[in-house]
Amino acid sequence: MRAVTDASFEQDVLAAGHPVAVDFWAPWCGPCDAVTRALAELAGETVGIEFVQLDIDENILFADGEPRESVVGARRPSHFRSVFSPFLAGPPAP
Repeated sequence: MRAVTDASFEQDVLAAGHPVAVDFWAPWCGPCDAVTRALAELAGETVGIEFVQLDIDENILFADGEPRESVVGARRPSHFRSVFSPFLAGPPAP
């Protein structure tokens, strides 16, 4: 997953022109590792949605963006797949 920052958030996420799932994580957060692995697995299986990460220890974000879905805590890839299903277009092209 690609990293975004406060400086790039508006362009990379809010103005992306396609759905973007943002993994808000921190290096000290143990459950964040599980979330990152689950989202990376999902990103490798689907197209139609981009997955990015924002390190909350290095970036503090205030934006007028409109979130569509939210998942809190470590979940299985199937949970993320279910929540994000309205935005997923299917398997990635070979």
